[in-house]
This record gives sequence, structure tokens and C-alpha cells, in this order.
Amino acid sequence: MTLQTVQNDASARGNFDAQLDQSIKAAADWLAERQKPEGYWVGRLESNACMEAQWILCLWFIGLEDHPLRPRLARSLRETQRADGSWEIYHDAPAGDINTTVEAYAALRSCGVAADDPQLVKARDWILSKGGLKNIRVFTRYWLALIGEWPWEKTPNLPPEVIHFPNWFIFSIYNFAQWARATLMPIAVLSARRPSRPLPPENRCDDLFPGGRDYFDYELPGKPGADFWDGFFRFTDKVLHRLQSVGRAAGLSFGRNGSVKRALEWIIEHQDADGVWGGIQPPWIYSTMALVNEGYALDHPVVAKALAALDDPRWRVDAGEATWIQASTSPVWDTVLTLLAYEDCDVNGDYPQEVERAVDWLLSQQVLRKGDWSVKLPNTAPGGWAFEYKNYFYPDTDDTAVALIVLAQFRSEQKWIDKGINRAISLGVDWLVAMQSQGGGWGAFDKDNDKKFLTKIPFCDFGEALDPPSVDVTAHIVEAFGKLGLGKEHPAMVRALDYLRREQEADGSWFGRWGVNYIYGAGAVLPALEAIGEDMSQPYIARAADFLVARQQDDGGWGESCGSYMDPSLSGRGKTTASQTAWALMGLIAAGRAQDRDAIERGLAFLFERQSAGTWNEPEYTGTGFPG
Repeated sequence: MTLQTVQNDASARGNFDAQLDQSIKAAADWLAERQKPEGYWVGRLESNACMEAQWILCLWFIGLEDHPLRPRLARSLRETQRADGSWEIYHDAPAGDINTTVEAYAALRSCGVAADDPQLVKARDWILSKGGLKNIRVFTRYWLALIGEWPWEKTPNLPPEVIHFPNWFIFSIYNFAQWARATLMPIAVLSARRPSRPLPPENRCDDLFPGGRDYFDYELPGKPGADFWDGFFRFTDKVLHRLQSVGRAAGLSFGRNGSVKRALEWIIEHQDADGVWGGIQPPWIYSTMALVNEGYALDHPVVAKALAALDDPRWRVDAGEATWIQASTSPVWDTVLTLLAYEDCDVNGDYPQEVERAVDWLLSQQVLRKGDWSVKLPNTAPGGWAFEYKNYFYPDTDDTAVALIVLAQFRSEQKWIDKGINRAISLGVDWLVAMQSQGGGWGAFDKDNDKKFLTKIPFCDFGEALDPPSVDVTAHIVEAFGKLGLGKEHPAMVRALDYLRREQEADGSWFGRWGVNYIYGAGAVLPALEAIGEDMSQPYIARAADFLVARQQDDGGWGESCGSYMDPSLSGRGKTTASQTAWALMGLIAAGRAQDRDAIERGLAFLFERQSAGTWNEPEYTGTGFPG
């Protein structure tokens, strides 16, 4: 090596470091400018057209067909239709989704859009080309039943009597995931009553029944790989429908009114402070319809609060003549990630007011009341954080873990000690320890919510109905314990590390439940292992780093499509994005291998090149609600 080469290397290193500093400064400034006055950060949570379509149909069903939101939501549907006539469930998906497309079609018809409208003609043709309505999911069938386009007796029966099942019983509502449980209760009420508000004759969806309604096969297709229990539950469903029909014909309730009453009480008890339910769209929309159908007036405080949330800018996004309703909101998550970024980049001192406001706000968001999680842990004190604004019933272990990672850096400062930071940390740690599942990992909202038997019920075809332990959540908790000085000898960590080792894929990666996907998993686990004091030279860690290096693309970045949830061969493959590149870099930096320096620098160069005005444009979906 010549002196000139050394000088050139030093010059390049200096330029690289300067570029890194500039990039960090621009991003940190961009974030500081977008902090809310209360101290938190929150970005838009994008989903799919089902959100807007279902609100259009809900407002029709409850008699608000003239609600000013309906044409704005319809505009959003028109703007997001694909060229082939379908609607997709994630950005740039390889194909449209039949359920989303049917719901969007029905919603636009309910708004009076003519069947021969060019956009609806394309949607209809696409639906029929994909096998038509016989291929739609259970929830889409419920929506069509609510507007008189599908017979209720051909939807899965969901008896409200489940509210009476004891907590230890296999079919207890508390054995379903948080999001499924909160949705199940209002649908059970609707299923018991079988209500519909038919569309006007001129707006019906006749074009989706080209052979005529009388000749259409409404039966729910069997699940792929169906076993004995699938058949058992389908038979049970038919029996329940028969009993319900006989009871209605004979004027017998079999105690059903009491079950509906108790289910409604449960729904009302679980409403969030901001008017929604569970911090997410499905229980919010179904609970609103169930209450109105049971005679609760639109100006009843519970219903009025639910409808008022539609006008809350924290939930809706207006753009021109269109409106989108978010599937959820993420202020706690976005705030802890921002604070974590500031700490990792060592810029807290440059933004003292922003950091102080954010930590104050974060401490105020700790959930100190018991929620549904306490059904299985009645003697555990609360201490978690939720993802959303006012979701007091459902704190989650993931937000709690990252909140603890953030708070760990401030726990020795007197001003934060005076504000109770150590008590907050202690409560959070104790809550997480209690929430650990038997296998050593953590689910998001409940302990041991993993009874796969329940997924055989016909109702459960909408995605994840359970909340079993996941690698990414477990990794964040391991990292939190490491940052707090609780080493890998801690009993909870011994079990957690064993779980993480067991869950590693053959290619060295880990499955990502709440982020896409194997890159997210590896990017979560490797920093956790480093934080807890694991020997980073172990072969299983090298395999994970090798996976990340092998998946780096020619432009220096990393990317992975949501399609990897359906096709594992797409693991770590897809259009490069800033967030997935950052996750991969976090993993490689934690692995600490000298041989990965070139890959790391190429990844950083990718981020430098893609940064614009301090941030990164990323239309691709890299967060996950329901895999698959």
C-alpha cells in the first residue's frame, strides 16, 4: 500500500463521516420539527381500501347515508383502484385482493355509483375473473349480509352465549387474540339478530351474481388441508343456524336476550377514552353497528363518541376531496422509536426541549389500570404501555419493551428520578416478566394466547386469530432487559434466549411478526443478543449475519416484500427500502464482524443517497398487522 493510497483512504473516511453526521442532523431536525405540542410523534398508519369501504357501508347501515364523510371516502376508493380494476392489500402487491375489491365495489354501489360506471365495470370483471363471490372471506360475507346482499344463514354463526364461557374453558373469549376478541363480541350480537339494511333496488350488486341469486352457491368453501376439527366446526355451525332459525320461527329466545345484553355491557365497558374500541378499526366499526342495531340512539354518549372519532384528525387523513380512515394510530411506538434514534445517534443534547417533552409524555402514557391481560394474571400489577392514544385495556409487551429501552438512559438523572422514572421502569419490568409465555417467548397482548385449535372455527378466516409468542417482540424485551442491566442469567432471559435459538430459521434469519419480515426478525434479534451480553462469535449469530449480507442488493440496500409471508422463498427479497436497510444495518453492526464493514458502508451509502429533505420516501409497506 502506497502513501497516496493511505491518504486517499483517510480522505474518503473523513468525507464518509461528514456525510454520516450531515444525514443524522438532517433526520433529527426533520423529526424535531414534527413533534406534537404534547411531546409525542406520530406518523400516518396506512392500510388498505377495506377501511374506507367498510366505513361507507357502516354509515349506510346505521342510517347515515347522507353523512358528509361518505363521498370523501368514496373518492379515496376511486383514487386507489388498480389499473386492472382491483384493490390491493399492500402497496405494489403483485395482484389485487378479492375481498377488498368486493367490499369497495359494494361501498361504491351504496353511494349510488352506477353499475356501468367504468371503474365498477372493471372491478366487476376482475372479481368474476377470480372466481367471483364464492371465494370471498367470512368478514366480506358479513358485510354483504348487513346490506342485504347475502343470506345471514350462510354466514358462520357466532353465538353471543360465548360471553358466559368461564375463563378456563377452551372457547373462552380470552383465548382469542385481543383484536379478535374485541371484534368477536359485536359480531356475535349482529349474528344473533341477523339485521340488514338492504340497498335500494337500483344500487344492488346484481352484477356480481351473473347466474342469478337463486342459483348461486352461498356455502363457505372448506379450508385447505381441512381436518376432523374443521368438519366438526362446520357441522356445529349448521346446527347452531338451525337452532337459531327454529327459535326465531317459534318466538323462543333460549335466553339469548340475556346473552346479548351481557355482550353489549362488555362492549360498552371496553370503549376507549377516544371513542374507539381496542385502538383499531374492526371492533370500532362493528361495535358501533351492534349498538345502533340494538336501539342505542346516534346521540347516545357511547355511540356519539364512536362517531365523533371519525372527525378526529388523529384518526382521519384528508387530502383534497378524499379521506382515509386509519386502521390504528401509533403515537407511543413512533415516540419511543424517535427517542431511541436520538439516543443511538448521540444527539439528545442537541434537542433538550424536544427530548424532555417526549419523555414526560411517555411517562404519562404508562397504563396503570388492569385490562384484559389480567384475566390470566389477576395478581399482577399493571405497568405496560399501549401502541395507541387511549387504549387502556390493551397495553402491549412490544411498546413496553421499547419504552423501557428508552427510559433506561434517563434513570440516573435526578429530574427523572423525581418524576418517578424508576417506579415506572420497575412496574414495566415486573409486568413483562409476568407476561412471559410458557415457551420462553412473549406474545403482544396476552400470556399463552396460542391455542391453535381455535383457528379451526369458520369465523377465523380473516388472518391471525391468536397472539402466540413472536421472535421480534421477544427480542425487544431481551434488549430492554440488557439495557437495564439484567443479564442473561436472569431466569426470564434464560428461557427467552432458548426460545430465540429454537426459532431461528435454517437460513439464519428469524420470522418477523410485526415487521416485514425475515429482515425485521434478524434486525431485532441481533441487537438484543448484543445488549444482553451474548457471545457474538457463536455460529448461530454468524449464520444470521451471513443471511443479511447475502440479501444485500446491488444498490447497497435491503428490501423484502410482504409476499414473503405467503412465499418463504421471498425471504429477504424485494424492492429496497430505507427502513429494511436500517434494520439490516442494526443487525450487522450488533454482530460486530470486521468482515461486514464493506456491507455496512454500502448500506449507509444507500441511505445517504435516498435521503431527501431529512427523511426517506417509502410507499412500500414494512409494518405488519396480519401476516399472510
